[in-house]
Amino acid sequence: MKLVWSPETASKAYIDTVRSCEVSKGSSVAELVSAMAAGWNTQLVVETWSKGGAVATSIGLAVATHHTGGRHICVVPDEESRSEYVDAMRKSGQQAEVVVGQPEVAVEGLEGIDFLVVDGTRNDFVRILRVAKLGHRGAVLVCKNASSRAASDFRWRSVLDRKSRIVRSVLLPVGQGLDIAHIGAKGGDKVKGKSKSKWIRHIDEQSGEEYVIRT
Repeated sequence: MKLVWSPETASKAYIDTVRSCEVSKGSSVAELVSAMAAGWNTQLVVETWSKGGAVATSIGLAVATHHTGGRHICVVPDEESRSEYVDAMRKSGQQAEVVVGQPEVAVEGLEGIDFLVVDGTRNDFVRILRVAKLGHRGAVLVCKNASSRAASDFRWRSVLDRKSRIVRSVLLPVGQGLDIAHIGAKGGDKVKGKSKSKWIRHIDEQSGEEYVIRT
């Protein structure tokens, strides 16, 4: 088994996130991430968050798991962050499971992650990626704020074990940068010949630029 793309589910999540984030400025990242999480029918979505952060991406991930029937878990470092996060999500009409603890320790305790979002502005984002236990169907890894100084020299191969097969990766100029990697299913045989490409069309509301992403 592997992650299978559904453009219909991706479109529904994208539209619902647009509606949910109408009051949030610069929500283009949330919409795109939501579409990807829903389109790949992800069942365990994990993100990290800390006090003072925006919740637009969290809203998008919550919307995505509504469409897939999966779990959305947010890892926060302390009770103060948990309280602020839960309150912000409640005001948006969404919710997520919240785990409190040191991010890399909490993430390491979760198995079968097939969609993981980390923040490139945090010093621990590389450690979190290294300990993540990905699902056998493969996974999609997202580093947001990838244009930050902390993430500027980041390379996916440096944080993944040798058994992980990077199907494709892309750095998109959306928000403060989205660095995305699609990890292949474990134990899956390579398919001979060219595989059929799939596309995501996204328009940045702030700049008006259109991005067409091949998956």
